[in-house]
Amino acid sequence: MGHVNTQITLKNIFDVRDARKGNLPEDKIRQVTINVMVDTGASMLVIDEKIFKQLGVDVMEESEITLANDAKEKCKVTEPLVIKWEDRSIVMPALVIENSPDFLLGVLPLEGMDLIVDTVNQKLIGAHGKKPVYRA
Repeated sequence: MGHVNTQITLKNIFDVRDARKGNLPEDKIRQVTINVMVDTGASMLVIDEKIFKQLGVDVMEESEITLANDAKEKCKVTEPLVIKWEDRSIVMPALVIENSPDFLLGVLPLEGMDLIVDTVNQKLIGAHGKKPVYRA
């Protein structure tokens, strides 16, 4: 299949809330735009320690995870972040792998934003067209 890479923006959800309430200027929202590899074998968003610190969120918990090579590793789970891709977004935690060689966008944020991998054209597309379809 090859690799599908894309760009996402991550935002500190608490800064977003404070800006919405008028308590923080929009330009003070801690955010970062990064290139990620779309990985349907991963469940969550994976970032490294540097990005985690830039976003200024806290650790919600520590958890043992299983890597692609079946090795076990302890990692931090962040407080929720805003994950934005084009005009779609979702709020969820990320896994912090200290020296991760890649940032990964896993299936939970993909599903939450109603995205699928177009393997022919090697890109992300809306699962139900241009507008996300959310099911309840």
